[in-house]
Amino acid sequence: MRHSVGELAGAASVSASTTSAPLAKLQHAGLIGAEARGRHRYFRLADAEVAHLLAALALVAERGSHERFWSCAGRAPPCHARCCYGHLAGRVGVALLRGLQAQACLQAQADNGFQLSDKGRAWLTHIGLPEPKVRPPQRLAYACLDWSERRDHLAGVLPAALLKHFLARAWLVPGSTDAEQRNRALRLTPTGQQALGGLLRL
Repeated sequence: MRHSVGELAGAASVSASTTSAPLAKLQHAGLIGAEARGRHRYFRLADAEVAHLLAALALVAERGSHERFWSCAGRAPPCHARCCYGHLAGRVGVALLRGLQAQACLQAQADNGFQLSDKGRAWLTHIGLPEPKVRPPQRLAYACLDWSERRDHLAGVLPAALLKHFLARAWLVPGSTDAEQRNRALRLTPTGQQALGGLLRL
């Protein structure tokens, strides 16, 4: 997601001029990126590693208030399923990892990553998804701590390909009309439940 200086300033309840200097420092440090569109500049996190760092900090910051924070009805859609930098997160994302492990579709590696097993390749063929290509420094799949579930979901090239496939098949669809959540919150459709229910076991 990309936000303008004005949007970020409004979220922080400060002036746009106050926001500009910290944004410049974050960009210089390589933590955020920016792109110009007309008269405005839009900022985003630099990459998934920065997003994972912020998620880890959020887990520490929410100690003692985690359950209360996520019990709010307005946060239920992204807690159930959401897009996290191109891969599936939330309760459904955690269930996907657990299901793939339970059915021996993934083989754990020493670097906290995973490789596909023969069963995993057969499952990809079954759902109509070619095995994705990995180009260094990319990783096929690795554990990513989910900040709403406090358990791991999958990140990497494979889960990004899976999410695109699930969306293309309408197994997952946008799950919220709220302006803040609509680009992230997802909903598992009846077709998706039929296709993935045995794997997810929600």
